Amino acid sequence: MATIDFYGTQYCPYCVRAKALLEKKHVSFNEIRVDLEPAKRGEMQQRGGGRTVPQIFIDDVSIGGCDELHALERSGELDPLLEG
Repeated sequence: MATIDFYGTQYCPYCVRAKALLEKKHVSFNEIRVDLEPAKRGEMQQRGGGRTVPQIFIDDVSIGGCDELHALERSGELDPLLEG
């Protein structure tokens, strides 16, 4: 199983939508709340992610945000990534 780091905030609708897809896939992820830990936003950016949330990393590879996560699902590429 892949390691997933999810940088987000509580009320971001894109974060909610992306988390819902990951939960539907029954995968666990490390949620990093940048609204509760502002210093983590800098960490997120240094890891190669963008400045907006959510930023999702699968096995330390930035896959982008909500739109990119859903695009991977539509193309059938998400499940192999999640399997690791």
